[in-house]
Amino acid sequence: MGALRPAHATACFSCAPEEGGAMHPYLVAAAVLAVVALAALGIVAITTGWLMPLGRHRVLRPKLWGYGAVTASVGMTLFMFLGPFHGPDVEMTSFAMAGMGLFLLGNVFQMAAQRPGRP
Repeated sequence: MGALRPAHATACFSCAPEEGGAMHPYLVAAAVLAVVALAALGIVAITTGWLMPLGRHRVLRPKLWGYGAVTASVGMTLFMFLGPFHGPDVEMTSFAMAGMGLFLLGNVFQMAAQRPGRP
């Protein structure tokens, strides 16, 4: 029988599978899927002006919304893969935070593309 590990050793999401982080590949796959889907929706909105029916009624400028979606997906990609999924590397922190700023800028573009609320 192997040695018992403390509870915090089995909850490592960014570790290799042999270190107790078996969820890491699933988290990376889910993150990649979400970012690619957002970028694809943005590219479709830029090229054709088409939006998904869920939010179509609120968006006045679909191309601006598409540019915001692409900007947000690039920013989130930079943040995730230079930040949490990369590991504790202090040299990459500024690039990861720049990615988060790019993500927020994309969200501002998407909000600017929507019609203003009623008073």
